[in-house]
Amino acid sequence: MKYPESIANLIESFSRLPGIGPKSASRLAFFVLKMKDLHVERFAKDLLDVKQTTFYCSQCGHITDIDPCMICRDESRDRSQVCVVENITDVFAIEKMGEYKGLYHVLHGSLSPMDGIGVADLKIPELLKRLEDPNIKEVILATNPNIEGESTALYIYSKLKDTDLKVTKMAHGLPVGGDLEYADEVTLSRAFEGRREF
Repeated sequence: MKYPESIANLIESFSRLPGIGPKSASRLAFFVLKMKDLHVERFAKDLLDVKQTTFYCSQCGHITDIDPCMICRDESRDRSQVCVVENITDVFAIEKMGEYKGLYHVLHGSLSPMDGIGVADLKIPELLKRLEDPNIKEVILATNPNIEGESTALYIYSKLKDTDLKVTKMAHGLPVGGDLEYADEVTLSRAFEGRREF
């Protein structure tokens, strides 16, 4: 038996989300059917709002609804440090730790020649331009401990090794092949404390 077209479309839309398979998508679609109209309207409005009112910070690439973002605006942060991460979710993970007080730069991915992702596809050129600021003294490479993350860190290091910048890398303690966003605060804290020069 076929689903009505509107249900089939909703299931297909949920299936496009990461980690949502066909069964989960079906459960979500049928859950939406049981929701009160007011809640469905709010859900739809929230989806539209997030697309229409958020964008990337012009300085660091983090998600924001004001430019520059709250982190870049915060004068109490250490402007001599820039922590380079792959994804927006990594910023939230590090901020949750509550110990790092510097600035960030979000690359929006990692180098992956197999997937056709090169330097121009990431925010690496913007990072290198930003690091010309004489106030910046240290760059912390906090890419994920997997092949793509390590390759990205090595590439950035190769561009900075002949500068006066101190280039550090988070200590191991993060599992190889893991993602920063899934690490607990204690592990992240220790990785920051034990960072070493590249």
